[in-house]
Amino acid sequence: SSHLQKKRRAATARRQHLKSAMLQLAVTEIEREAAAKEVEKQNYLAEHCPPLSLPGSMQDLQELCKKLHAKIESVDEERYDTEVKLQKTNKELEDLSQKLFDLRGKFKRPPLRRVRMSADAMLRALLGSKHKVCMDLRANLKQVKKEDTEKEKDLRDVGDWRKNIEEKSGMEGRKKMFEAGE
Repeated sequence: SSHLQKKRRAATARRQHLKSAMLQLAVTEIEREAAAKEVEKQNYLAEHCPPLSLPGSMQDLQELCKKLHAKIESVDEERYDTEVKLQKTNKELEDLSQKLFDLRGKFKRPPLRRVRMSADAMLRALLGSKHKVCMDLRANLKQVKKEDTEKEKDLRDVGDWRKNIEEKSGMEGRKKMFEAGE
């Protein structure tokens, strides 16, 4: 029993060790992803949002404001389109996971029972109508030769041994044996 307990303890310790190792890997992976996202964000901002330099004259400033407003409008439209796409995708995901849930609920695996089944029935179940081979066990038995049946017939003609014994017993039987010269 103590050997079994030691084994169990070792298995549990190993499981715990693996779990903590996996968690550690996950943490470092998450940190790496976050850093990569931050770099991607900085690159995107550098590309799409150059540093602002304010012009000196009023006319140039108004022109800059118009450009910025136009940019804000196009970005807003883009954001709206992206949000709509995201909502649509989320809805599809929800529908699919609901379908999955429904399917899982409908088809419960039945508890398997032992069933006595002939080889023929098994093949028929597996192969369906394609099953033509007959697994008749009697077909595999040894064929009895004709000579064997002749010997049996001779033995039958001799008759039942009890009958012979009864005929030969007592005085009558002895007399018959004497007369027959046995």
